[in-house]
Amino acid sequence: MTALPKTVDSFVPTNDQKDLPPLSVAVPRVCLVTGGTGGIGSAICKRLAKAGHVVATTYRNEEKARAWEAEMRKEGFTFHTYKCDVSNFEETQRVVKSVVADLGPVHVLINNAGITRDSTLRKMTIDQWRDVISNDLDSVFNVTRPVLDYMLETGFGRIINISSINGQKGQFGQANYAAAKAGMHGFTKALAQEVAKKGVTVNTVSPGYIDTDMIQAVPENIRQAIVAQIPVGRFGKPEDVAHVVSFLVAEESGFITGANISSNGGHFMD
Repeated sequence: MTALPKTVDSFVPTNDQKDLPPLSVAVPRVCLVTGGTGGIGSAICKRLAKAGHVVATTYRNEEKARAWEAEMRKEGFTFHTYKCDVSNFEETQRVVKSVVADLGPVHVLINNAGITRDSTLRKMTIDQWRDVISNDLDSVFNVTRPVLDYMLETGFGRIINISSINGQKGQFGQANYAAAKAGMHGFTKALAQEVAKKGVTVNTVSPGYIDTDMIQAVPENIRQAIVAQIPVGRFGKPEDVAHVVSFLVAEESGFITGANISSNGGHFMD
């Protein structure tokens, strides 16, 4: 098992600061980020690592994961990677047990894995529907279920579900994706009520259009049309989402639960 670094109290008040509350120092936690090799997932992993946490992530594509690990090492990061199909309940249970055996109980879970299979409903196949629901929504149950016991045992947990602006407002050709992402927040609100008194918070982050490889693959004229609809005048950065996740992970965020925090530049205001 990898030993976690000790927490250090770095705040020493001067005479005129004696009445101020001490600054909090992050307690190192074992964090599990599903789908951490993508654009948003990478930013989340790096942000958590910079805060001193031990970060594990799941992946499906072996070649992509090895290349991602090499790139992360160049940037000075070491992450623990586990191959896992998060849409498969039995496989997910085995992988979570491996993470716990290697690193210790998971106390921060970021449900970030997801896919798209876009089509209008009239043309959508049952496989397109099931693939998105199983990867984007069933996966939230599959990973959260085994992790939750460890959080409840120790009285601390942070569960953050990465949804989407399209789960809030819908999107043409994404009935499957919008349904899964909206369902994710329903899961958040229900579970938040179940575990609130146990020191576990459950929240949703709903990114808008984030400048990742997927956005860059969209034709320039369409990208410009999207930007024109965003009040802040730009696409989001993966780091914008990672910042919100880091905020919710913090010890001081224990009074925030069942919330959905948008990071969309004002593109959709609910």
